[in-house]
Amino acid sequence: MLTRHEVPTSFYVPAVSALLHPQDIEGYVAGGHEIAVHGWIHERNTTLPHEAELDLISRATDVLERLSGTRPVGIRTPSWDFSQSTLNVIRELGFTYDSSLMADDEPYELNADGVPTGIIEIPVEWIRDDAPYFMMDRFGGLRPHLSPYDVERIWIDEFEAAHAAGGVFELTLHPHISGHRSRLAMVDRLLSHIRTFDNVWFGTHAQLADHLRANFALEPQD
Repeated sequence: MLTRHEVPTSFYVPAVSALLHPQDIEGYVAGGHEIAVHGWIHERNTTLPHEAELDLISRATDVLERLSGTRPVGIRTPSWDFSQSTLNVIRELGFTYDSSLMADDEPYELNADGVPTGIIEIPVEWIRDDAPYFMMDRFGGLRPHLSPYDVERIWIDEFEAAHAAGGVFELTLHPHISGHRSRLAMVDRLLSHIRTFDNVWFGTHAQLADHLRANFALEPQD
C-alpha cells in the first residue's frame, strides 16, 4: 500500500523486536523507509536512571544500525515517555531529531535550559494516533469505541486543516493496531484522499528534519 501511494515512512522499532524479526527491517530498508529508535524493549524511560536509559538507547541504536546498514538519526521514545534525562541522552547519542513531545502542532527546535540544541522536534498528538481509538485491554475496561470510518473522518479533518495552514500532518500507526483489514482500508482511503491535494510532500521524519534544519538555519549536531 505504501509503495502504491509512493509514501516513504519512518518505522520506530524497539531493538528486541528488530532482533526477533530482522526480515522486517530488511523489508523496510528495501522499501525506502527510515528505521528509527524506539527503545530497547519498549521500556518506560521515566522509571530509569540516566545511566540505564543511555545504555539501553545506545545499544538499541547500535542494533538498528547493524540490521539496517544505516545509523538511526531520530528517536521516538516508547509510549512517548520523556524523562528528565531523555534530552541529554538524545544529545549524547547525536540524534538530529526527536518525535515524542506535544508542545505545538508544528515542528520546533528543542531547547535545554533556554539554550537552543539544534535538535528538531517533530511533535506527536494522541488525536493522530491509532491507539486511543482502537486499543483493547482484554482484562480491563479499555475497548475500541470508534469505527474506522469515524477515525478516518477525524484524520481527514486534521490533514485538511494542516494543509490549509501549510503545515505538517504527522500520523502514528502501530502494525498490531492498524495492521488489520478494515483499518488498512481506512489508511488506504486516507492516503487516496491526500493524494487529491496539490502541493503535498510525503517524506520520512529524517527527511523532514533535514528540510526544517535548512529552514531554521540550524547546524547539524556533532
